[in-house]
Amino acid sequence: MKTNIQTLLLLTLLPGAALTFTGCTTEPDTLQGSSAIAIQRGVPGGIAVDTYHETATVTGIDRDSRKVTLVTPDSAKSVVKCGPEVANFAQIAVGDQVKATVTEQVVVFVRNPGEADSGGAAAVVALAPIGAKPGGVMANTEDITAKVQFIDLRHRKATVLFPDGARKTFKVRPDVDMTKHSVGEEVVFRTTESMAISVEKP
Repeated sequence: MKTNIQTLLLLTLLPGAALTFTGCTTEPDTLQGSSAIAIQRGVPGGIAVDTYHETATVTGIDRDSRKVTLVTPDSAKSVVKCGPEVANFAQIAVGDQVKATVTEQVVVFVRNPGEADSGGAAAVVALAPIGAKPGGVMANTEDITAKVQFIDLRHRKATVLFPDGARKTFKVRPDVDMTKHSVGEEVVFRTTESMAISVEKP
């Protein structure tokens, strides 16, 4: 996931839209970020985490129309309309910096027989208190469960079937004993996307 700055800043000022950033894209060089992968030897799946940072400066405010003009370090300009949900609109000032950190974590694991389903999705939104600069933390977790449809021991590959009918073949790591797994097992893809936002004096 690589989220564009206009969407990031829209979310900063429109908390009602906090969970709409799942499929956003942008040019890779507009964001600063890092990636990390963790696995447990012998256990299929693992964890992948991508983190991106973005900053923009408030260059104009139209109090009557509740619009804010934002400019990123690469001179990209956007105008964001702040709805009535932005209780702290009056605290925004020209020169303020809008900072956002977006983190996407993907956990892949094989669900053990009899293990309970976690429920599929959850969301959390925590906003700044009234009178403070706008900001907050938003998080969204979603589970997608696929079923193992085919296991290729010779080429160390497994094909899974997703709920929407899509099929995907994955290469299995050499440290995983594929003979201990079988067709019909459930593979869970758990994605957690979180965004921490703050508006600060320069």
